[in-house]
Amino acid sequence: MTSETITAAASGTWKLGDLEINRIGFGAMRLTQNGAAFAADATPSDRDRATSVLRRAVELGVNHIDTAEFYFSPLRSANELINRALAPYPDDLVITTKVGPGRAPSGEWLPHATPEQLRGQVEENLRQLGRDHLDVVNLRIVGTDSIADRFGALAQLRDAGLIRHLGISNVRPGHLAEARAIAPVVCVQNPYGIGARPEQDELLRACQEHGVAFVPFYAVAGAGREAGASGVESDEVLAVARAHGASAAQVRLAWTLHRGPHVLAIPGTGNPDHLAENVAAGALRLSEDELTLLNSLHGGTA
Repeated sequence: MTSETITAAASGTWKLGDLEINRIGFGAMRLTQNGAAFAADATPSDRDRATSVLRRAVELGVNHIDTAEFYFSPLRSANELINRALAPYPDDLVITTKVGPGRAPSGEWLPHATPEQLRGQVEENLRQLGRDHLDVVNLRIVGTDSIADRFGALAQLRDAGLIRHLGISNVRPGHLAEARAIAPVVCVQNPYGIGARPEQDELLRACQEHGVAFVPFYAVAGAGREAGASGVESDEVLAVARAHGASAAQVRLAWTLHRGPHVLAIPGTGNPDHLAENVAAGALRLSEDELTLLNSLHGGTA
């Protein structure tokens, strides 16, 4: 398949609350550095190249960008790159950010933010992005503890007008019900792709039942996580890729989108060629036989 003329509109649309977006978006995690995300010795990305990738993403119809205040490397901040590249923002652009963890200026991870500290994180996102409100804020967590106090604090900021919609990230199935009892949830961001743990399929189905977007991260990288894809690919994925003249990454992205109309994609890259390929994956239609083959590799429920 060719990538040059395919736009994000080919992936279809979904609504985050009242905000309609194309199902293929852009993740900013890898935008600030070369090599693995969050690495202490990461080389900062080229500023002009990073801003050109963001502008090209919007030209290709991407209207959903995922970011976070803690996406930074020495000399680069994803939020400030987004601000520099895209402000004044297009009317249809939805920027989703995350709060919860924090990083010191030197890059070390800090303890979870307390409910009281979350307001400061929200305000820092607002400052860096140059916004008077945030479209969507995800509470990101690590572990299995209750999220009620922290999600409740974000719900108060939503009521105050600093946040339009709320989501949750890196959660367990029970967290969705806990959050929905406090305030509406428009999205769940979790690691997901071919071979993900069965509990992620459970969460994907729960999101569909409640009309909540399920937003996989590491859909291409898989176990490589922050370091990116390993370059070693299964025969099944390669066979499907050859049949479509596509890359393995495009097949993996397309498979996630086939998991349900509520499933979004936020692949990230600092490479303009990879950007076009990722967007074009939204146009890749897999046959029932191909889905069966890839589902067998996945090992979860179809």
